[in-house]
Amino acid sequence: MPSPHLNTELLDAVAVVRLTRPLKRNALNDGLITDLHHAFDHLPPTVRAVVVHGEGEHFCAGLDLSELQERDAGQGMMHSRFWHRALDAMQFGPVPVIAALHGAVVGGGLELASACHIRVADESAFYALPEGTRGIFVGGSGAVRIPKLIGVARMTDMMMTGRVYNAVEGERLGFAQYLVPTGNAFDKALELAQRVATNAPLTNYALMHALPRIAEQSADHGLFTESMISAITQAAPEAKQRVRDFLEGRAAKVQKT
Repeated sequence: MPSPHLNTELLDAVAVVRLTRPLKRNALNDGLITDLHHAFDHLPPTVRAVVVHGEGEHFCAGLDLSELQERDAGQGMMHSRFWHRALDAMQFGPVPVIAALHGAVVGGGLELASACHIRVADESAFYALPEGTRGIFVGGSGAVRIPKLIGVARMTDMMMTGRVYNAVEGERLGFAQYLVPTGNAFDKALELAQRVATNAPLTNYALMHALPRIAEQSADHGLFTESMISAITQAAPEAKQRVRDFLEGRAAKVQKT
């Protein structure tokens, strides 16, 4: 579906989802959130992984405050839930999502990045949550997802003080799992997506859907869930073939990089 906010391109088994509001630093408005939700709800069945990145100098500078509407409490809650559904479609969709981060990864942009499974940042990236200093609160799932990356105390500090982290600090703290030279985030994200796309789909799905839930369960419940997911993935025909390939010398062994 054509969109002024979003462009989707297919590169074999990888879908590239690009935010296309560079003059607004890819700030998020309702139209862009709607288009993101639609894109992830309607991925072609041939897609095995997705790369999300932003056109221009920034990944995403957060909520487009120029389009912020006055809402009563009920309307505000429904609007927040609208964002939640869109970002859930990314995190709990059918395939893994890799974010390519550069420039501003701020506010709603950080919420968007935190809904992805792997984040690659280049050295131009910086992270902030200015909502606290603007008299508002995160509403796009940041209160749930971001503390799982960096902890409650650091998120509290960012929102209370307006603290900004640079790319090196961000990789160390957990905002991103990879740090690459400026201009290389997309290429690295695409490389990772192509590699992830070769995994058994059921294993990728289990990592996306089961692992986060297991991490929040009690140890006893988590171990029981793990045993079920392990049995299900091992029973898949593709998994059995991959194990046979390894045992019969047709699959590469793990090497030190």
